[in-house]
Amino acid sequence: MNGLVKEGSLGAILFKSQIITEQDIKAALDEQQASGCRFGEALVKLGVVTQEDIDWALSNQLNIPYVRLKQGMIDQDAVELIPATVARQYNLIPLLRMGDDLSLAMADPLNMEAIGAVEELTGCQVTVSVALIREIREMQDICYGPAEVATSLGFAADCFPERVLAEINADLTGARLLDYLLVFVNQNKATGLSLQPVGDTVGIAVKRAGKTRHVGTLAGTYYPDFVLRLKKLAKIDDTVESAAGGELGFRYKGAHLSFQILLLRGVAGDFVTIKPQAVAPFPARLADLGSAAGQVTRLRGLAASESGLVLVVHRDSEDRCRLMDLFLEECSTIGKSVLLLGNDLGKGSKHFPRIPLPNGATGEAHDLLLAALEHDPDIIVVEDATDSLSFIAATKAAMRGKLVVAGISSPDMDTAFKHLLYLWHRHYFVPTCLRGMISCKGVAILCPHCRGEYSPTREEIAALRLAAPSGNYFRAAGCPACDQTGHKGRRYLLDLITFEEGLLAAFESARDSRDIERYLQGAGYRGIMAEGEELLQAGEISPVEYVASLLL
Repeated sequence: MNGLVKEGSLGAILFKSQIITEQDIKAALDEQQASGCRFGEALVKLGVVTQEDIDWALSNQLNIPYVRLKQGMIDQDAVELIPATVARQYNLIPLLRMGDDLSLAMADPLNMEAIGAVEELTGCQVTVSVALIREIREMQDICYGPAEVATSLGFAADCFPERVLAEINADLTGARLLDYLLVFVNQNKATGLSLQPVGDTVGIAVKRAGKTRHVGTLAGTYYPDFVLRLKKLAKIDDTVESAAGGELGFRYKGAHLSFQILLLRGVAGDFVTIKPQAVAPFPARLADLGSAAGQVTRLRGLAASESGLVLVVHRDSEDRCRLMDLFLEECSTIGKSVLLLGNDLGKGSKHFPRIPLPNGATGEAHDLLLAALEHDPDIIVVEDATDSLSFIAATKAAMRGKLVVAGISSPDMDTAFKHLLYLWHRHYFVPTCLRGMISCKGVAILCPHCRGEYSPTREEIAALRLAAPSGNYFRAAGCPACDQTGHKGRRYLLDLITFEEGLLAAFESARDSRDIERYLQGAGYRGIMAEGEELLQAGEISPVEYVASLLL
């Protein structure tokens, strides 16, 4: 299946049972991406399988009991342990409780989120059986009563007039609620607004000037649909299991507002935080980085490489992928085949086929890289090739005449060089295939209107790790000119090293990264940390920003 689905997943089980084909899997994945439904629901929706097919496959392949539900099978004491909203949210019905053991019938026995939620809610150890979803819903109506059809969104808040509340509650899609919440954040200069699901209710809290205030509540009935809508608008991957984020644009009174959307998977639903985007998102064009002309020229020269390995270094996966997209913008791709291997690549203006990286054991990314190489692409972009096996595969591809742009999860260039030296000494790659290394870090620039000088504590100065600490430091309190953020924007510092003949010789003879550092300094190399120190001493960034964005 070439990494289309994970081993042990519903798709893998159905494929091995010869119930679906690879083409069916691709169609279901496309439907899942478009509608946000689960993989099994997508297959049923497309008419590829019936729910009975899914239940049979799961029961036989996983040795999970398959039950046909009847009212007499259900223990009312077990039913009382789980609220109706939770049972309906996860398509399950309690069957029997014996001590600390709780038996459930579920439509999707692979839904570990549901099993975990029930175990946390009840304190019981859960065992699972497979049942038809229509029979589960029939039992839910019998045990809990018919599901109420809500005619209101169930939003209540003292800070909105009755007319607005009526308008919001009449729109069961949640679109009007989202619009008003975004406007509320903007008008109140809030630093964040959180939707906090607990039980059957979602609390809404706003944070402003460092203080949190609860402003309203939302019924849980339509909350999953509201979150699904939010994910689609912010282009958030619904397959992420724990934490995810995205950006949402919004027009208000002719102005374009940008918000950061953050989600955490919770027992009662996703915990959502909406933050105004105080600083610009990662630039989409090289010119927007604001880098020196010489660096831009060198980066474009590196992007003109026809083959070899280009490493993109950044600890943050999202910013690393954006930098890789930006580099790809500068590459000549006309008449070339390009493959993106990763889950968060391909958000630039150029569009290419993207293959998601598997989340399984070490070595699967290596296998996918080698499989991709068999398709003979001209350029391969790999989201993360930090582990040894993936790096070996990236090196093999580069040595076969491909241009490979590979991400390395590392906080800085020095740490990346230590990693490369380790791989070189283990004979995991040939340095001559390296073309260059790129890194980029963004720092928030202080607002000139509310910036003020202050004296840091001894601990703050020590955290800066400066050889010769400056005597003048600045921070900003926030003012109307910067919307109380204390910043006027974001500046990106670009680090670019090309592997010319002298550096390659220094690398191959180096005992440790300090030897490489001495060579680079002698060649006039000036990295991100040097630029950041200059901005700190000039009062353009605060000590806290220097530590948080450049050191950590």
